Formats: sequence, structure tokens, C-alpha cells
Amino acid sequence: MKLLRIGPAGAERPAVLVGDDGYVDLSDVVADFDEAFFAGGGPESVRGVVAERTERGQVHLLGGQRIGAPIARPHQIICVGLNYSDHAAETGQAVPSEPILFTKSPNTLVGPNDDVRIPRGSTKPDWEVELGIVIGTRSSYLDSVEQARDHIAGWTLVNDVSERAFQLERGGQWLKGKSAETFNPAGPWLVTPDEIPDVNDLGMTLDVNGVRRQTGSTATMIFDPYVIVHYISQFLVLEPGDLINTGTPPGVGMGFRPEIWLQAGDVMELAIDGLGRQRQTVIPPR
Repeated sequence: MKLLRIGPAGAERPAVLVGDDGYVDLSDVVADFDEAFFAGGGPESVRGVVAERTERGQVHLLGGQRIGAPIARPHQIICVGLNYSDHAAETGQAVPSEPILFTKSPNTLVGPNDDVRIPRGSTKPDWEVELGIVIGTRSSYLDSVEQARDHIAGWTLVNDVSERAFQLERGGQWLKGKSAETFNPAGPWLVTPDEIPDVNDLGMTLDVNGVRRQTGSTATMIFDPYVIVHYISQFLVLEPGDLINTGTPPGVGMGFRPEIWLQAGDVMELAIDGLGRQRQTVIPPR
């Protein structure tokens, strides 16, 4: 299944995609795709309802309606840094021996086609196409990497927008370069694992103003999604509905010579095989 949320920001309705441009509305069945939803059975709990309503023809056209992030604001967003061998080489940094973890403020989460706003004082805003993991079951001290498979609700496309000067030149943790408003577009949908034959072999792209900047594959991940979930669970508790951004392939703005930074008016378009597409316009500070 492909779960999505439709409607104005702050008033999205939970739904499931049917075909290319149809959906089944689930707003009378579940309040939202939030922690309670995932803890209460998640996607499997609505599979029968979706099948029944599809058979009855209770399918609506998506048309030009706004699509929000496929999950409600999560308890936390955890990110993995330098998780692609070719991206590590691009930045001139050593391949990490263990996952590099940092947090991103949950209120950065926006829809896949919402505007991305440059923060005040920004000089080096950058892009990062990434695979997102949505946690389905509370995860703490998982016993094995294999066990992590049962704790994943699905996958989603994310843009881990970053401000490199804030991140790397202002001291302290990466959090300050990652957590400006609108810095985590996600979606258009949450894709359940049964829809993706091999999450470790998905093509990834990102264009800026029609020019291809990132081309990569999840095949070059240093730590795959199952390793990541198992690893993180050894240090903190992952709650249902939490989001993990798993790192980016090469082609980020700071990897070019000269470096390339986002400007107001730029358009980012990104995609991952099987997970859909996003399109964001960059807007100036407020």
C-alpha cells in the first residue's frame, strides 16, 4: 500500500493511493497516520477497509489537491550522516566505522511539494535526496539486524535540506544546520515494505532548475536500513511513527567546485524508484 495525507497544512486527511491518481479516504476510520495509528496495527489494520472500498468504487480523484507529509509530526527524526561511500569520498571524509547519528527537529516536516524556506542568515543552503524509514513498532535493544525488519512500517522519499554554514562553521552539533522550518519535505507517500522488492537497490535522483545534481543508489549505503534500525535501538527508543533519514548519495551542493548553494526561486525535483517524486520551490527568509 501507499499511504498519503491530503489537504491543507495542519488539516490533512489520511488516505491510501489507488492506481496513479485515485485514493480511498480513511478519515472516518483513523484519526491520522500518527504514533497511535502505527502502534495500533499500522497499515495492516486498514488493508481490509481499503480493499472493500476499492471494490465498491469508493475511490476519489486526487487531482490537484495538496499532499502533505505521509505521516503526522513524529516523536523524533533521527538522521544518519555520511552513509554513502561515494558521498563520503565526495566530501573528503573517511568512511565511518559506525553510523553517525544526529537529530532533526520534528517540526521541519512538510509535504513533498511544499515550499522550502531559506532561514535568516543563511549563506550555504543545500539539498540531499534520501530514503526515509518510518518505524512501525516500538524498538529498543533489538536482538538482531533481522529483527529490525519487523519494526519498519515502510519507506518514504525525503529531502534532508541543510544549511552548511550553520552545520559546519558555527560549532557544536549538526542540529542547527538541519532544523530550520520546512527543512524536511517527505512523501508523497509511505510505501509499505511489500511494495519494494529490494530496498537496497533503489535509484535516486535530484535536479535543481532542471539540471541533474544527484544520481545514486541505495546500493552504495554503508549501513543498510535494517542495520540502522538495529543500531539506533541500542542507544535510544524508537517510537511508532518515528522517521529516520538514512543519508544521501553524492552530488550535494557542497561537493561541487566551486560549491553550489540554493537560491530563492530555485526548484528542486527529486525521486527514488518506487517511492514517488517531489518538487519544491525555494523561497526567501521571512
